[in-house]
Amino acid sequence: MSVKGKRFPLSLSAVVDKPAKREVQSSTSAGKSVATPQTATQNAAQHARRVTPPVFEPTKRTTASSPVVERPTPLVSDAIRQAMVARIAKQGVRDQKVLAAVQAVPRHLFLDEALASQAYIDSALPIGHHQTISQPYIVARMIEVLRNGGELNRVLEIGTGCGYQAAVLSLLAKDVYSIERIKPLHELAKANLRPMRIANIRLHYGDGMLGFPQVAPFDGIILAAAGIEVPQSLLDQMSIGGRLVAPVGARNQVLQLVIRHSKFEWSTETLEGCHFVPLRAGTV
Repeated sequence: MSVKGKRFPLSLSAVVDKPAKREVQSSTSAGKSVATPQTATQNAAQHARRVTPPVFEPTKRTTASSPVVERPTPLVSDAIRQAMVARIAKQGVRDQKVLAAVQAVPRHLFLDEALASQAYIDSALPIGHHQTISQPYIVARMIEVLRNGGELNRVLEIGTGCGYQAAVLSLLAKDVYSIERIKPLHELAKANLRPMRIANIRLHYGDGMLGFPQVAPFDGIILAAAGIEVPQSLLDQMSIGGRLVAPVGARNQVLQLVIRHSKFEWSTETLEGCHFVPLRAGTV
């Protein structure tokens, strides 16, 4: 099945129907700490032939004066994006649909042009207002835990940031609702996502700690900021059987999985160490 020339978003089957000739095997346990980031150029040479081809290749950017053709560069090439996905798989992410979704979304388009050359290293990067775009591995890991091999219907994301994680989620969930408390970042995410014409993402400017009760319950909730504990308001907006993945802690943070079993019963599992910006109340 050829996907050349098509624009994002594509159906996820376009990437996963035909598995790569060589499957990337995990060399680390999913419960271990995140590996030390490596440069994209180092990984490209090692892994470029080991993963499925990407499915999205933006060709143009326009300015107010005239259209400008965006030519591929070595630092945002297909091989670099493939290497990023191979590295994520090597760190323990095994869900092929998650890996395909991460590969399908062009991370460099969610960053300032000055940082585009670093888009595919395994690191969080600044997006302004003391916030970051999350490390690719942790995005994939959290979504893998949220999916748990099943289908996602309605997902709530707390902390839209630049919109990257919402774009990945849009390929794996029927509907994605994303809340951002910082107005300029809310506007940035809208600007980043608008050209991609993603129909199943709904962005909301508001206090993420309050959730989105107007459209609850959610079978998946994912937080991109760490609080001392998960707000009860978010736990209450989980559907029965729903899953919530969040970083928890102050200086020493861990990923936590929360599962709702009944109206008044939740269970919690600690997954691995992580580092996120703090979860804050209110809007700015």
